[in-house]
Amino acid sequence: MNKQLAADAALLLVTFIWGTTFLVVKRALGGIGPYYFVALRFLLAFIFLALMAWRQLPSLDRLTALHGGVVGLFLSAGCIFQTLGLQYTSAANAGFISGLSVILVPILEAFFARTLPGIFPLLGALSATTGLALLTLKGRLALNPGDFLVFLCALSFAGQIILVERYTSDHDSLLFTTVQLGTVTLVSFLLAIPLETLPVTLTPAVWQAFLLTALPATSLAYLIQNKVQQFTTATHTAIIFTMEPVFAALVAYFWGQEALTWQQGIGCFLILVGMFLAELKVGTGSPANRTLDK
Repeated sequence: MNKQLAADAALLLVTFIWGTTFLVVKRALGGIGPYYFVALRFLLAFIFLALMAWRQLPSLDRLTALHGGVVGLFLSAGCIFQTLGLQYTSAANAGFISGLSVILVPILEAFFARTLPGIFPLLGALSATTGLALLTLKGRLALNPGDFLVFLCALSFAGQIILVERYTSDHDSLLFTTVQLGTVTLVSFLLAIPLETLPVTLTPAVWQAFLLTALPATSLAYLIQNKVQQFTTATHTAIIFTMEPVFAALVAYFWGQEALTWQQGIGCFLILVGMFLAELKVGTGSPANRTLDK
């Protein structure tokens, strides 16, 4: 197996892990508040990465802390909006709407750069918007409140992706990611302590969600991405990541017993088409030069 194929396989594994978390988190929220869930999830992930980066922590500089903290704020917003949205919408809807960040990235980049996006991002946005309407509108022109919260999550993740692209090459990836996760932990606890009560005991569903989301879907997933993406192209990575909502819908349908109508199925298909079109011309060149310690 060549390096590019191995990298694509690793990224697909990461995408599958992310896709399976929607249903698990939705079930866990019956036994713990969303803010405490995010706070404890990222606390566990932060501790794990901090232990890995223990010898490098003394070399943490102010700029890495600043940039990592800013990106962490966007990551905080994304995770909190996603977790809140899961309380009011289905795991399948949350998975697909979260995936819109793949489309929002080139559109937001064009907005801030004051240039028009290419034809493919525009067609992708149109296709995804149509798909989103089919997926979420139920007989009237009104979005589910949970769908709106998850869309805010997609916006937050899009901002995070843009900032990571801008900052990550200037910093050690392990330290940078550790700061991000630490920021999410701090923000989440600041919200959880005044707004929620921590349960005296945690249900098995909550512990299962922590085991899946803290280490595989948070610490390890981001590290794997940073390590292997240098061996593949940005186009491959973007297309592979569009599989996350597909995995989420499949898990919700087969294991969560959530219904998926023909209208929603067509909407899901159009969102996938939109995500593919939005990234079609991205990364046509060689992968960026990266080393394994970045």
